[in-house]
Amino acid sequence: MNHLWIQLILVVAAVAMALLFVRRWDAANTRAWKRIAFALFVIANVVAILWPAGVTKLATALGVGRGTDLVLYLMVIAMGFLTLNTYLRFRSLEKKLTDLARTVAITEGVRHNNDRLDAPVGSDR
Repeated sequence: MNHLWIQLILVVAAVAMALLFVRRWDAANTRAWKRIAFALFVIANVVAILWPAGVTKLATALGVGRGTDLVLYLMVIAMGFLTLNTYLRFRSLEKKLTDLARTVAITEGVRHNNDRLDAPVGSDR
């Protein structure tokens, strides 16, 4: 009975995380495979919370000593994926921002040059 409270808290947290993700979905920026992976992640979390002995059985079948070790190893892999994904996204955004800044600079330079050339001779512009 003592485990019921922590399980309830953890399941509510997993569902809240899923709802927050769904609520913040931007169809243009969230790829389908990320949606599927996140849904599977939440389902796996709920199953692991409600049936911790199953995680230990799976760990033993995979040659890992304990279920907690298996969860730790999977979280290390997930963290590595998250870090790489974030790095690649930031790199892409930096490139887009650089291209945008160059475009604005060239456009403003051309406009400024055209204004200067179109000014009447002897004006102080």
